[in-house]
Amino acid sequence: MPTITPSLWFDNQALEAAEFYVSVFPDSKVTNVSYYGEAGPRPAGTVLTVDFELDGRRFTAINGGPEFTFDEAVSFLIDCADQEEVDHYWSALTADGGTESHCGWLKDKYGLSWQVVPAALGELISDPDQGRAQRAMAAMLTMRKLDVAALRAAADGA
Repeated sequence: MPTITPSLWFDNQALEAAEFYVSVFPDSKVTNVSYYGEAGPRPAGTVLTVDFELDGRRFTAINGGPEFTFDEAVSFLIDCADQEEVDHYWSALTADGGTESHCGWLKDKYGLSWQVVPAALGELISDPDQGRAQRAMAAMLTMRKLDVAALRAAADGA
């Protein structure tokens, strides 16, 4: 089976963004940087693509110009073990110009959308007791950053 690698289009921040993402996620690294040559369309020597890995998953970033930007139709979901991980990734990705959205979604300072989700959410909203599941879902819909303790309390009717 072929490898599928997400490719992220930036105006001119591909290397900066890759270095930022590598700093946020453990076991991550930039693996290659290529540059525009004399054929253009950008000035020779400017960054063309950046290959990087986030926790072993491959990504490519390209400096393609301002023609395309990110929107919420594509996002990356971060499965977090607990509230500590949620807090870490939420803080890191909203720093320096990132923006909070609803229900665990945010945009980082480059406009890329992320879903920061604790494992407890899946357990709670799929609870066989539909009352618990619906109370957890209703609580989640009121949140920006997801709060595991508040989700559990809502599920329990507290």
